[in-house]
Amino acid sequence: MINFANPEYLFGLLLVPVIILGYALLRFFRTRKIAKIGDENLVRQLMPSYSRTKGWVKVVLFSIGLLFFFLGAARPQIGAKLSKHEAKGAEIIIALDVSNSMLAQDYSPTRLERAKLAISRLVDNLREDRIGLIVFAGTSFVQLPITTDYVSAKMFLNTISTTSVPIQGTAIGEAIYTAIKAFSSQSSKSRAIIIITDGENHEDDAVKVAKEAADMGIRVFTIGVGTPKGSLIQLADGGFIKDEDDNPVVTKLDEKLLLDIAATGNGAYIHATNTEFGLGPIVDEIAKMDAEEFSSVVFEEYDEQYMYFLAVSLVFFVTAFLIGSRRNKKKLF
Repeated sequence: MINFANPEYLFGLLLVPVIILGYALLRFFRTRKIAKIGDENLVRQLMPSYSRTKGWVKVVLFSIGLLFFFLGAARPQIGAKLSKHEAKGAEIIIALDVSNSMLAQDYSPTRLERAKLAISRLVDNLREDRIGLIVFAGTSFVQLPITTDYVSAKMFLNTISTTSVPIQGTAIGEAIYTAIKAFSSQSSKSRAIIIITDGENHEDDAVKVAKEAADMGIRVFTIGVGTPKGSLIQLADGGFIKDEDDNPVVTKLDEKLLLDIAATGNGAYIHATNTEFGLGPIVDEIAKMDAEEFSSVVFEEYDEQYMYFLAVSLVFFVTAFLIGSRRNKKKLF
């Protein structure tokens, strides 16, 4: 598999067809001008040393050289080997509420999108900690197993929506239980669960499950998304979610439940705002926990190939430079 360390230079490849097309148009208009001056065959006889073929040869060689130059500038890399990577940090599992109430727009653009943006920024700042993602509504499942692959974490994060979980509702307790099972066998003390939700739990006893997690040495933090006065849930078509009596549903933040879960889970509760979502302070608190050593197998040490591409481009550039525009006076036969 070929990997490009600087893929932005690949846009330079667009110059290759532009140069060839530009030269073809230049030759076309030049021929038209000659035709206006006089007979084309007569003009050729007046310039016997001029070579039409060499002009094309020079342009083609230069274009090929340019192609290899930009490929080399993009730093192609091939191959990789498996290497054991040792890291020291904590294991953090984020449980994200994807129920329809997270579509409320009291956060810009919605509660869910604001939460995803905050998680993405958190991932950008992680170094040695391992992270996992859980999505939940009426049920829950692991979206991303615990990992240090932050690139994959952001990719999986981008795919999350309110349709990620088919069963609607808000089962916070089940989400905590799923997170407990998702921790790796290497972790025994530096484990934390961060629940991001509006707190409208309708399914189970989340406080009881948080107590079980705390008894296992797992700290449970909660982030409340929403406002106590509530907000309507707007749909993509501009309408609003309504209840059985055809009244618009107002989703309100249940801070008391989230405070109880955090207190029982030996964690902390933070009310998210548009300016400070709350993940930063929680991660700072997690950093105070005793770090654990983790080992994982990762791909590393790509073999650089750019020097070969640049060498080939140099050969084509030099060859194009050495070719003149006149015909050879001496013939081989």
